[in-house]
Order: sequence, then structure tokens, then C-alpha cells
Amino acid sequence: MSLIAAVRADSPSDVLTRLQEVCDSQGLGDLSEHLADLADLVKWDMSALEDAIQSLPAGESVVHKSARHLLDIAGKRLRPMCVVLASRFGSGLDDNTRDFGVAVELVHCATLLHDDVVDLGDRRRSEPAARTLYGNAASIFAGDWLLVDALRRVRAAEMPDVLVRLFDIIDEMIFAEAIQLENRGRIDARMQTYMRVVEGKTAALFRWAMFAGARAGGLQGDACKALEEYGLHLGVAFQLIDDYLDYAGDGSTIGKSPFADLREGKMTHPMIVALERDPSLRPVLEELIAGPADVVPEGPRVRLLETLERTGALEATRELAIGKAEAACLALAGLRESRARDALLTVARATVHRES
Repeated sequence: MSLIAAVRADSPSDVLTRLQEVCDSQGLGDLSEHLADLADLVKWDMSALEDAIQSLPAGESVVHKSARHLLDIAGKRLRPMCVVLASRFGSGLDDNTRDFGVAVELVHCATLLHDDVVDLGDRRRSEPAARTLYGNAASIFAGDWLLVDALRRVRAAEMPDVLVRLFDIIDEMIFAEAIQLENRGRIDARMQTYMRVVEGKTAALFRWAMFAGARAGGLQGDACKALEEYGLHLGVAFQLIDDYLDYAGDGSTIGKSPFADLREGKMTHPMIVALERDPSLRPVLEELIAGPADVVPEGPRVRLLETLERTGALEATRELAIGKAEAACLALAGLRESRARDALLTVARATVHRES
């Protein structure tokens, strides 16, 4: 769902075409057509935003190289797209919209750089993680640099409520990361804990993207709240599909090593559901989590996959993601009909059909 121009990344048409092909293969022709309309609606806005992202300094220090490496293997740019589409309910793209779109991507990239150090991740977006090329310290400082740049951009817009909201969102993200860190390596099957992490770590930044875009477009009050609620549900749906793909996805397309979450000691939605439905899975999970981070033993791996299939845990995760995507769509019910509204409906519904 991204519209990007980085050298080592997919072109806009490549990403959307893949999604359209998936939709066509599943008999979702209407959604495929809506994806084509989405590409047409935002192509110029996203092109301008991508130019701004790529204009960040490309210095010779390992910090610049580390940050540049991640920016050049561009992801879906879904959060900046949310900024652009939210702004279209009002005045549309302007300097503030562009800066907020860049800022949300920089905050996102900063968290990825930090996450790869914490999780000892070796792959990111199907490429070597920056830390494996330039070292852990460079990756941490690169994330800090991107975060500072993002905050400066938001401050320059002179919209205090947007800046204050971003500080609050970053605080939420840090708190969610702390919960996840405290529970690392534990077999914690509490769905409440999982949702607190997802809503803080992933959905919070989607919420800010929608709020920032709405404010850049001149919106106030209920319209901003509706778009923020959309961002909350979209973010949760997005993370659920990430969890699903960690076990059901193709390792060559999901952009990270299969079983990465489990090897990092994280309890995700499919595992929580599987453990609830079959408590005998616990010793298998304990063995896998306690083992080496870079090895997934064949026996426990097969047992886990069999249990996920037999208990319907993977399907339950995907069904919940579909429900959250529909909740995102319902949040827009009170907003006027427009191409922007149709585009956000498409983004939510296409999110659950992605393969990476």
C-alpha cells in the first residue's frame, strides 16, 4: 500500500499491483478496483512526501548511513498515507501535511532501528538490519537522530496541540515497549496485556497520523476524534496481520525471518489463542522461547504449527483483524462521503489481505 521512490524499494505500482493481484486471486475484484483508485488519488501527494523523506541529509557518519539504510529500503509508507488521506477531509496537502507525513515515518523508522537492537534482529524489510552493517550504537543514535528531526518538523508547524499529542503518543509507545520488555521470555497468555502493548506500540502512531492529518487539513472536534478512532482500529488490525504472517506468511515476502516474534520471546495473538485452547502447548512454547534466538528446533516447531492449525488460532487472529478493519470503517460513518473516505475504507480492508 505504499507509494515510494527509493532505489531499493518497490515502486508505487509494484506494491499496489501485488495487493491487487492478491485481491483478484481471492475474488475481491471490487477491492482491487478501489486500490487502483487509491493509487490515483494519492500518487502526487505521496510523491512529494517521498521527495521530502529522501531529502534528509546523507552524511558519511555511521549514524547517517544507518538511518539512510533503513529509509532507502522503504516500507509501506502507510502511516504517511494516513496523514495525507486525513488531510483530504479538509484543505488537503500543504507544507504542514507534508511535514507531518515525514515526521510520522521518521518516528516509525526510529522505533524500528531501536527495536532491531533490543530484539537482536538481523533482517528488516528483507534486507540486513542496519545494526548488522553499522553496529548497535550507530543504529540507536540513528533512531535518536530521526526522532529529533521528526519533533523539529512538527514544532515548526506551530500547531501546539499536534506537538503535544505526539509527545503523548511517544510516551504511550515507550510504556508499551516497557510492558513487552518486562514480559519477554514469559508465557503470558493474558489477552489484556497483549492488547495494551499493541494499542500502545503500534496503534498509537496510526492514531497520531490520523489526528495530525486532520489538524493539518483544518479539522476540529468530532471529525478529528472519528479519524483517530479509525487509526486505533487500523493499527490493531495491522499488528494482528503481522502476528498472523509470522506463522502463516512466506518468509521470502514478509520482510523478516519466520518465527521472529517467538524467538524474541514475545507472546503474540496466535500463540495466546492456541495456548488458551490447548494448555498442553505450554512446555513446547517454553522450550522454544528458552532456546537459542537464531535456532528453531524442528520438533517443537512442527508441534507448534500443528497446534496453531488444529486450534484454529491463526484463523482466529485473521478474523479478529478483519473485525478491527471493519471497526475502523465504522468509525468513519459520520464523516461526509468523499474519495478520501472511500480511500480510507480501502486501506482498512486491504490491510487484512496483505502478504508482507
